[in-house]
Amino acid sequence: MPIDNGNSESPTWRLPKFRFEVDLGDELKGVPFQEVSGMDVENQVIEYRKSNTPLFSTEKMPGIAKYGSVIMKRGVFVNDNTFWDLHSQIKMNSIKRRTILIKLLDENGKVTMQWTLNNAWITKIISTDLKSDGNEIAIDTLEIAHEQLIISNGK
Repeated sequence: MPIDNGNSESPTWRLPKFRFEVDLGDELKGVPFQEVSGMDVENQVIEYRKSNTPLFSTEKMPGIAKYGSVIMKRGVFVNDNTFWDLHSQIKMNSIKRRTILIKLLDENGKVTMQWTLNNAWITKIISTDLKSDGNEIAIDTLEIAHEQLIISNGK
């Protein structure tokens, strides 16, 4: 059911979150992931008291933005070491930073919402656990650090 946004020509719909894809830079587009989480931003609070204020308390002002690590989970594929190869590119204080696009798609495969992670790089890979009595799919987990999160609506 559409939400009435006051514009009868363009109703607003709630978006399902199960159809998405990730671009990990120019060479890795449309990478399928099982789960993406941690796309958050928090501004630090700066407390300041003006010397001439009559109140005996501080003002709270927005400070530097802090971005959480993005966690991505993906099934392990035969002969595919892409993420391990990307992680092995880390050298002493140097890594190729990339722009990562996380795209939420509609039923026609068009982008309805996009999260852009700027200056992103893989900080951690957690390989699948192994169990002799398990029948689950093997899952690798990536942890990605980034310096900026930009959210945009479909194009």
